Order: sequence, then C-alpha cells, then structure tokens
Amino acid sequence: MQLQRNKPVAIWLFIGAGMIIIQVLLGGITRLTGSGLSITEWQPILGALPPMNQHAWEEAFNKYKEIAQYKYIHNYFTLQDFKSIYFWEWLHRDWARLMGIVFIIPFIYFILKKKIDRSMLWPMIILFLLGGLQGAIGWIMVKSGVGTDLVYVSHIRLAIHFLAALLLLCYVVWFALKLTVPDNRIAYNTGLRNFNILLLVVITLQLTYGAFMAGTHAGKASITWPTINGSMIPVSSMLNEGGFLSDITHNLITIQFIHRGLAYLITLLIIGYTLRLTKLPKTTALYKMRFVPVFFVLVQVTLGILALMNYLNENKFILSILHQLVGMLFLVCMVICLFLVRKRLINQQ
Repeated sequence: MQLQRNKPVAIWLFIGAGMIIIQVLLGGITRLTGSGLSITEWQPILGALPPMNQHAWEEAFNKYKEIAQYKYIHNYFTLQDFKSIYFWEWLHRDWARLMGIVFIIPFIYFILKKKIDRSMLWPMIILFLLGGLQGAIGWIMVKSGVGTDLVYVSHIRLAIHFLAALLLLCYVVWFALKLTVPDNRIAYNTGLRNFNILLLVVITLQLTYGAFMAGTHAGKASITWPTINGSMIPVSSMLNEGGFLSDITHNLITIQFIHRGLAYLITLLIIGYTLRLTKLPKTTALYKMRFVPVFFVLVQVTLGILALMNYLNENKFILSILHQLVGMLFLVCMVICLFLVRKRLINQQ
C-alpha cells in the first residue's frame, strides 16, 4: 500500500534522472563543439533567453572576443560561427533551468498533497543541495576561462563537474528505488554486494578517465587499436619529466592507456559478476537482470573502440555521445544492482 502511495513521487524522480542524463549529454556536446565558454556571463533569470536582436548578438560576440579562447583558437569566427557554439551552451544552461522547474514545482505540489512524508524530507533537501552544487561547479568552470589565459576549461574541472552530475543521478535513482522496490525482491549475499561495490569504484575511476579523455582530446594521441601507436604498452611515450601524478593526469598517451586498461579490467570483472548472478534465487530481481550489466559493458567497449578509430572523421561526434550515454546507463545499472543486493542477515548464516 505504501509503495503504491509513493508511486507518483518515484515517477517524478525517475523523470528527473532521465533529465539529468540528457543534461550530461548536452554537456558532452558542449565540450565536443568547444562551446563551453561562449556565454561569458551568468544570468539565472535573464539568461534564459538568447540574444533577441542583431545588436544583442553583436554585444554577446564582442564579450566573447575578449577571452583567450577567441584570441588564440577562434579568432577566425564570424558572428554566424559564434551563434553555432552559443546555441549548445545556451541549451545546456536552459535545460538546467528546466530541470530546476521540474524538480521544484512537483515538490511543492507533493508537499501540499502530503505525498512526501517526513522520512523523505531530508533526502529531498540533499537532492536539492546536490543540484545547486552542480550548478555552482558549472559556473566556476566557465568563470575559470573568463579573464584568464585558458582557452579551454581544465579537464580536471570537467571531471569534477561530470562526477558531481553522476553523483546526483545515482542519488536520484537510489531514492526512487527506495520508494518502489518491495523487500521480497531483494537478494541477500554479502560477497556479491562487496563485489558490486568494488565494481562501482573501478567504474567511477573509469568514468573519471573518460572525462580526462574528452577534456584533453587524448583520443588524438593514438587512433589505433588494439595497439597504441604500434605498442601494447608504450612506456617511452607514457613517461615525462612531470612526475607520476602529472603523467597519469596530463600525459595524453598515459590517460588513454589507463582508460583502455580499465575497460579491459571492468569487462573481465563483469563477466565474473554475471556468473555469480546466475547462482542467485530465481525469484530475486537481480537474477532477472543478470545479463544486463554484461550487455552494457560489451556495447560500451565496442562504442569506445569505434569512437577512437573514427576520431578523424565525422562519425566521431555521434559515437562519442553514444559512448557517454551507454557509460551512464551502465553506471545506473550497477547502482540498481547494488540496491537489489544486501548483506546476508545473521539468521541466514
């Protein structure tokens, strides 16, 4: 009865999760098109509309001309070129505004209709704080490229922005699952749960390096597979005088090598994980979705290879976005799997 009562709130949360995924994809497009610094101001209300006349467009373009990205990278841009990159950053920001509306208005409605009880209140507050934090990180990223010599936002900041969005996504999905999944669908297996947590840690590291790949355009360092420019382990290209920390965060070959290596590791771990899922009781929800994680990881690896090998042609764009989409769906899948397995109860030992 309580789960049925929670259904409207859960649907609202799942819609929000879908909107977060779209927002992250818009962020990926913004990065791929080099659009992230095209809007040099942050106007939460007035900025909802793009420039509405020729004078406003020229004013926005003139402000863009003052930053380093225009001076060193896009100094050949015409007003029409500027409009093309402005569009993606504007859409990225406006989708965030729409998300705020979609979260706030139903929240007020559910409060008035008493659909949200006290047990949901603190999770809701945390949800809104995470959303606000994500917006703040986004503006800090843009601000870092205004009035400085940066021509692109740091890939470290990009990774933080990306991970914060994924944290919000996972939190929303987990919250929705708590409102909808009955206890009799849960599996109890301590070892499997620990394995799932390990997988999520490795996947998070992999997603971080995915952001590094996008932020540094590390794909251009080697577009060959399975070797990296003819070598399986290009040691000479992975080391420089910057030291270990610099190598693993800034060296393009090292970033790509780690990203590839983590993909192979995750694939092997997921195969082992799937074999363990097949041994669960058939009545559990986790048993019924036992082949979903391995499906996602195989599609993800395939898309990654195709995106890399098509780096120099027009297919790169769509393949890169699909690669990011499947990566997020894979993460959500593993969060759902974690929710569906708990530590073994003492009386089950």
